[in-house]
Amino acid sequence: MEVLLGGRGLIVSLICFLFKFCTATEIPLSVQQVPTIIKQSKVQVAFPFDEYFQIECEAKGNPEPTFMWTKDDKLFDLSDSRIIVSNNSGTFKIPNEGHISHFQGKYRCFASNKLGVAMSEEIEFIVPNVPKFPKEKIDPIEVEEGDPIVLPCNPPKGLPPLHIYWMNIELEHIKQDERVYMSQKGDLYFANVEEKDSRNDYCCFAAFPRLRTIVQKMPMKLTVNSLRHANDSSSSTEIGSKANSIKQRKPRLLLPPPESGSESSITILKGDTLLLECFAEGLPTPKVSWNKIGGDLPKGSETKENHTNTLKIENVSYWNRGNYRCTANNFLGSTTHDFHVIVEEPPRWTKKPQSGVYSTGSSGILLCEAEGEPEPTIKWRVNGSPIDKNPFAGDVVSPGEISFTNLQPNHTAVYQCEASNAHGTILANANIDVVDVRPLIQTEDEENYATVVGYSAFLHCEYFASPEAIVSWQKVEEAKPLEGRRYHIHENGTLQINKTTEDDAGSYSCWVENAKGKTAVTATLDIRNATKLQVSPKNPRVPKLHTLELHCESKCDPHLKHSLKLSWSKNGEAFEINATEDGRIIIDGANLTISNVTSEDQGIYSCSAQTALDSVADVTQVTILDVPDPPENLHLSERQNRSVRLTWDAGNDHNSHISEYIVEFEGNKEEPGRWEELARVQGKETTVILSLAPYVRYQFRVIAVNEVGRSQPSQPSDHHETPPAAPDKNPQNIRVQASQPKEMIIRWEPLKSMEQNGPGLEYRVMWKPQGAPVEWEEETVTNHTLRVMTPTVYAPYDVQVQAINHLGSGPEPQSVILYSGEDYPDTAPVIHGVDIINSTLVKVTWSTIPKDRVHGHLKGYQVNWWKTKSLLDGRTHAKEVNILRFSGQRNYGMVPSLDAFSEFHLTVLAYNSKGAGPESEPYIFQTPEGVPEQPAFLKIIKVDKDTATLTWGLPKKLNGNLTGYLLQYQIINDTYELGELNDINITTPSKPSWRLSNLNSTTKYKFYLRACTSKGCGKPITEEGSTLGEGKYAGLYDDISTQGWFIGLMCAIALLTLILLTVCFVKRNRGGKYSVKEKEDLHPDPEVQSVKDETFGEYSDSDEKPLKGSLRSLNRDMQATESADSLVQYGEGDHGLFSEDGSFIGAYAGSKEKGSVESNGSSTATFPLRA
Repeated sequence: MEVLLGGRGLIVSLICFLFKFCTATEIPLSVQQVPTIIKQSKVQVAFPFDEYFQIECEAKGNPEPTFMWTKDDKLFDLSDSRIIVSNNSGTFKIPNEGHISHFQGKYRCFASNKLGVAMSEEIEFIVPNVPKFPKEKIDPIEVEEGDPIVLPCNPPKGLPPLHIYWMNIELEHIKQDERVYMSQKGDLYFANVEEKDSRNDYCCFAAFPRLRTIVQKMPMKLTVNSLRHANDSSSSTEIGSKANSIKQRKPRLLLPPPESGSESSITILKGDTLLLECFAEGLPTPKVSWNKIGGDLPKGSETKENHTNTLKIENVSYWNRGNYRCTANNFLGSTTHDFHVIVEEPPRWTKKPQSGVYSTGSSGILLCEAEGEPEPTIKWRVNGSPIDKNPFAGDVVSPGEISFTNLQPNHTAVYQCEASNAHGTILANANIDVVDVRPLIQTEDEENYATVVGYSAFLHCEYFASPEAIVSWQKVEEAKPLEGRRYHIHENGTLQINKTTEDDAGSYSCWVENAKGKTAVTATLDIRNATKLQVSPKNPRVPKLHTLELHCESKCDPHLKHSLKLSWSKNGEAFEINATEDGRIIIDGANLTISNVTSEDQGIYSCSAQTALDSVADVTQVTILDVPDPPENLHLSERQNRSVRLTWDAGNDHNSHISEYIVEFEGNKEEPGRWEELARVQGKETTVILSLAPYVRYQFRVIAVNEVGRSQPSQPSDHHETPPAAPDKNPQNIRVQASQPKEMIIRWEPLKSMEQNGPGLEYRVMWKPQGAPVEWEEETVTNHTLRVMTPTVYAPYDVQVQAINHLGSGPEPQSVILYSGEDYPDTAPVIHGVDIINSTLVKVTWSTIPKDRVHGHLKGYQVNWWKTKSLLDGRTHAKEVNILRFSGQRNYGMVPSLDAFSEFHLTVLAYNSKGAGPESEPYIFQTPEGVPEQPAFLKIIKVDKDTATLTWGLPKKLNGNLTGYLLQYQIINDTYELGELNDINITTPSKPSWRLSNLNSTTKYKFYLRACTSKGCGKPITEEGSTLGEGKYAGLYDDISTQGWFIGLMCAIALLTLILLTVCFVKRNRGGKYSVKEKEDLHPDPEVQSVKDETFGEYSDSDEKPLKGSLRSLNRDMQATESADSLVQYGEGDHGLFSEDGSFIGAYAGSKEKGSVESNGSSTATFPLRA
C-alpha cells in the first residue's frame, strides 16, 4: 500500500500523527487491559410512536468485558423476557409493547473483566404519560366592565417543552396587548375587561411537540356587563361619570401573585434563558417598565416582550445575578416588585482524570476537579465501588487527587471520579494499566509512501511500549541512524523529512527498543515531481457585459495524473460547477467562462490543482471595466458676458481612466430641451472656461468618457443667461432660386437661434449691376428670401446680405455675384450634316447658337431622331422620338443604336436651365445594310450513315437584302481533338434546308449556320448530331421511322426528355450547378477559339484545358461584324462616354470582337440521333 503525503493529504497526516500523540498511551487490544466504555446512551424518552427503545452500552478490553446493569441503584435483571439483549455488548432494547412504565428509572452500566470494572454515567429512561385536561364543568364568569379577571389554564403535566395558546372555538387566537396578557404558566390575565371581551368560547390549548400532542381545555364563558345598561333611567353622561369615578384605580400587581409580596427570588442555571414577568390590573391600563437595581440591564442579550410585561435574558451568566425591579404605573399611581436572581450551575470538569499506562515500579497521580454552583462534591470509586471499600496499598486519596507509588501489575484497575451538586452529577473513568511488554509496532511492515519534491514526508511507525521505548530511523542502504536538521522523529514514532529531494527516495527502517526488547519495520519512500500551474490571461481588463475566459494550464507528475483535480475560486470562495441558474458561469475543467460580466464579477480568481500529494494555485486579478458614473456637483463661477467657468466632481471611473469630458449645453430657443456639444476637456481636468454666445439662457451638463464609452449625462447645472449684443456674423450661402425671366429670388441661410445675439433680427439686402458705378439698392426683411425684378434677362448683379438686430448691425458683408432669371433659347442650331459611321452609328454636326440667343447659361444640345421607314420592305413606321443630350458648348455628337438599312429624321436644339429652345429643321438620312442576326433555329431533321439533312429559320432582323447562308461543319468526337472545318456557301437565300453527304458513319459532328448580306455574314447558330453505323443498321431509320410502335416510343422518349429538362431548369434556377462551361470546353466554337488565340496572346485560364490541333479562321471572306450600339455608350449623365467638354472618348469600333463566332442561339439536338 502506498501512502500519499502532500497538500491536503499533508494536513490530514499532521492531524493524524498529532492524534497519535494524544493517544500514545492507548493500548492495543492484543495486550491485556481493563474495560473501557466506548459508547453509552444519554437520556432516553419512550415516545409512543417508536417501535422500540434502545439503551446502549459498549466497551472494549482484554479479556473481553462482561456487562451488568443497575436500575435506580438496584441490580437490573437482563434475563427479563420483555427485553432484547445484544450479543457481545451491554446494549438492550425494550419493545414498545403493552405497559412499559415500570421500566422508567435511572440506569447505569458496568463493564468488567478480571482486571477491573468500568461504569457508565446514569442513563435516565423516561416514559411520559399522555397529557390530558381533566373533565370538569366550568361555571360561567360574569364581571362588570373595567374589572380585572384571570382565566386559569392549569395545563396537564407532560414532556417539555410546553406551548400554550388561547383561542376561540374556530381556532382564532385571542388577541393580546397591554391590557390582555398570557403568563408563562398559561393563565390569561385582563387588566380591565371591556364589553368586547364577552364571549363563550375561551379555550386553552396545550401543545407537547415532542409527543406530537395538543390537548384542549373545556371552553369558558365570560360575560362583561356594561355600565351603560346599569340604570336605564340614568343619562349616558351620568353613567359615564359614575363609571369613571368608581372604576378608575391605580395599578395592582397580578403577576407575581399578591401573596408573594413585594419581592421574590428566582434561581436560574447558567446558560439558560431568564424570564421575569409582571402584569398589573388597573384603569387606565398600567404600563410596565424594568430596571436593574444598582446596575444596567445587560445590553444585547435582554429583550422586552409581550408589551414589556416580560423581561427576557438569554444565555444567562454570573454577570446577570442581582436584583431586578418591575414598575407598573398609570396616572393614578404605581406599584413595584423586586426579583432577586440567583445564577447556579451544574458540575463541569476543570481537571478530568486521565487514563495511563504504567510499568512495574513506577508512580502516578490522578487529578479530579470540578466547578459548579453550589460547589460540587467529589467522590472516588475503584472498579465501580466506593474507594474506601476497596483500597489499594500505597494509594493516597484526597478529594481532588489520588497518588500511587511502586505500582505492581495487580494494581491495574478502573478509577471513577464523580462530581455532583443539586443540579446534576458527572462521572469520569480513568484506567490504570500496569503493563510490561516488548515494543509492539502497529504500523504495517513494508509500507510505501510518496511525496513531491520540496514537501515534507511523513513515515509512520506507530507503536506501543511499556516501559518507555526509544525510536530510531535509518536508511536501509546506509545502516546508520538518520541525522541532520531535516530529520525529526515525533513522539509517536513518525519520521518527518523536511524539504525532500530526489535523493531522499529509497527504503527506510524504524527501530523501537525498550528494556523488554526491540522491534523493526521497513518503509519505502518515492519522490514525485511537483505540480505546476499557470492561469491565463494575467490580470485581464474586461468591459462590462463582455465575456471573460480564463484558462488554467497544469502539469503534474505522470503518477499523479489520475488524482489531479482542478477547481476555481473567486476571492477565496469556491465556485460550484455550473451552479448559476442562468448558466452565465460555465466551468469546463481547465476553462472558466463568464458571460455578460458585471461589476460583481471583479475580483481575484484562483485556479487550484490538487493531487494526492500536493496542491498548487495560481491567481489572476480580473478587473471589470464600465462606463464612468456621471460627474457630480456642477458649479458655475466667474460669470462674464461671453464666458463662464464650469467646475464638477468626477464620478467613479470603474477601473478605466477618464480620457475626456464632453460639456453640453441647452438654451436654443428654437429647440428647447435639445442638448448640443459645447466643449471637450481632458480627463485630468474638472474645470473649464466656456465661451458663450450673447442672448442665451444656458444650462450645462457634463459627460465623462473612458475606453469603454460614455457615462450618462450629469444633472444639469444652474442657469446662466448672457446679455444681448449685435450680430457677430452675416448669413451664408447666398444664392438665386429658379425664377422667371428678369427676376431674382435671393435666398440665404438664416442665422440660427444661437447666432442672432439679440432680439429683433432682420436682414438688410443690397444689390446693384455687377461693377456698375451706381448706388446700392437695398431692402430690409425678416425672413430669408427676397424677390427683386431686373430690367434684363440673365444679367449679373453684386448682392450683399447683412444681419441686424435691435443692438446693431453685423460685420461688413461680402459681395456675391448672382444672375437674374433666365429665358428659353430663341433660335435653333443648323444641322451641317450626318456622317454614316456604320449601319447603326452616325455622327451629327451642327452650328452653335449665338450667346445672346441663349438667354441664360447654356447647358448643352439635344438631338432628337425617329425612324420613318425600313429600306428592306419600304414599310413606314410611327413616329417614336429618341433623345440624346450632349453637355456643354459643342457642335457634334454620335447617335448610336440605329436600325440598319432604314430611313431616319433628326433634329437638334439648344437648352439652358430654363428649358429647351426651338428645334432645327429635320435632317433626313439613311443607314446602310448590315450583317443579319443569327438564324431563328437550326435543326437536324434526317440522318443516315453518311448524310444529314438540316433545316433552319430566317433571322429576326435581316438588316439588308439576304444573299445566302454559310454552312460549316467539323468532327467533334468525345475527345479534345477537333476535325477540319468544312464550308458550304448556300447562295439561294430562300432555301430553308440543306442535305450534307460524304459524311463519316458513326461520327459526331457540329454544324454552324450564318445568314449573309452584301455586308457579310452574321453570328452563327450551332447544332450537334451523329451519323448512323454500318451494315444492317444503315437503313434501319427509313424502315422503322414509319412504324406506329416506333412513333409511340419516340413520343414517350420526347415526353421523358421534356420532364428531365424541366427538372434541370428548376434545379438550375434554385442555384444548382449546370455545367455549360464543361461542354464549351469540350466542344468550343472554332471562331471563338481562334479569336482568343489571336487577341489575348499568352493569357490562359487555369480552368480551361488546351485543345490539341488548331482551327483555321472562320472569317475568311467575311467583313467586320457590325454591332447594335447602345445609347448608354454615347449619351450624357451616368451612362455617357464623353469628357467634360463633351468630346467622344475613344475611337468607335465597328465590331466588338473581330470575326467572333458567338453561339448565343445554340441548342441541343431535338432529333434523336443514334451514336
